Amino acid sequence: MRGGCRLTTLLFLALLRGLCHGRDPAPGAVTCGSVLKLLNTRHSVRLHSHEVKYGSGSGQQSVTGVEASDDANSYWRIRGKKDGSCQRGTPVKCGQAIRLTHVNTGKNLHTHHFPSPLSNNQEVSAFGDDGEGDDLDIWIVQCSGTYWEREDAVRFKHVGTEVFLSITGEQYGHPIRGQREVHGMPTANHHNYWKAMEGVFIKPSMDPTKHDEL
Repeated sequence: MRGGCRLTTLLFLALLRGLCHGRDPAPGAVTCGSVLKLLNTRHSVRLHSHEVKYGSGSGQQSVTGVEASDDANSYWRIRGKKDGSCQRGTPVKCGQAIRLTHVNTGKNLHTHHFPSPLSNNQEVSAFGDDGEGDDLDIWIVQCSGTYWEREDAVRFKHVGTEVFLSITGEQYGHPIRGQREVHGMPTANHHNYWKAMEGVFIKPSMDPTKHDEL
């Protein structure tokens, strides 16, 4: 009987440790300062931008989806709503406000009340200089747990206009032939799920110099 009590106690302690561990950031959490590519899980294209401006709407730098996994123009840096609000290496929480800054051009993922050129949804552009834009650069990470995990499909909801970052499959012609239109949609659906893919992920550690390259 005494041995049975001891076993029960050990099992209880093991369960308790597991529950406590579940409150901590997992090693696979996406962290502030990480540089990554984002894959739209419905259409299998990565979020992309480049120095090509829209010929209509805002005339700002265009944002598209591309099939290639090795395009350097598909890298985005995870930043806070404002400088200092997302410390390097800190796991991003579900419901947290972030900015996504395009690495090669220094412009932020942005949307506003202009119609998108192909689907007539809401235009998504890249805006600002050297990572500084305005309040329409802010997105909320929507996920089901405590933290944004790399293996999870998440949504990005725009704070200012309440649309979701989406792709529905429309393709551009010249000069960006075959690239997909990225736009904002007012409803949450299977077109607006995104997953973290290739990148440099800063480890959730007290030492911000540590990172995990994938």
